[in-house]
Amino acid sequence: GARSERERETMSWTELTTFNAFDAYDDGIMRGFKSALPTESDYENLMQCNSLEDVKMFLQATDYGTFLSNVVELDPATIVEKATQRMVEEYNYLVGNAGETLSAYLDFLRHPYMIDNIVLVLSGTTRNDSSLSKLLGACHPMGMFEELLTVGVASTPKELYELVLIESPVGKYFRNFQFEDMHELKPELIRARLYKAYLEDFYDFCVTRCSPTTAEVMRDILNFEADRRAI
Repeated sequence: GARSERERETMSWTELTTFNAFDAYDDGIMRGFKSALPTESDYENLMQCNSLEDVKMFLQATDYGTFLSNVVELDPATIVEKATQRMVEEYNYLVGNAGETLSAYLDFLRHPYMIDNIVLVLSGTTRNDSSLSKLLGACHPMGMFEELLTVGVASTPKELYELVLIESPVGKYFRNFQFEDMHELKPELIRARLYKAYLEDFYDFCVTRCSPTTAEVMRDILNFEADRRAI
């Protein structure tokens, strides 16, 4: 059942006694990242830009600074790529300064991107739709991991798991797969099975490893995500 107000207050004070020791620095980093996000006024000004060069000039006056300074020919895809690269760099900095539990929690946030990248590469290689370099180029940077770069050594889904994915951060989500049938499975079905295993794993982590407040909040979020995917 729901906790009483007294239980919530006691729980919060208990968590705060260790917060500064383990998570205060990352909390400060996150507050800084949040304050650097474009405001409603910034977006209104961006809407007034007549060209991508105008967008570049405007962003230079914000916390985004000179992240487009080395770009010679601007196009929307390049802006998205550079902005995503900046996000990944900030995320990696956050993880690098996190305590053990928070670092593990942040790693879980990358797993959906890893799953999407694996399904993309797996579906592309099994159908011979595209070269491996093109498939890797289409992967999201947040979901890149060392083992994914070696998928070329595998010629079947079973080899992909045994030689590559078994050591990856999301390899455990493949354990219950019948690899002989993967050629016949649609990519969306593979993704759905992997996401189900991921959500169950993340849920278990939150309720057993995280603080009571985090567990309470994440329980609702993950239940909602599971329901959304089931629908």
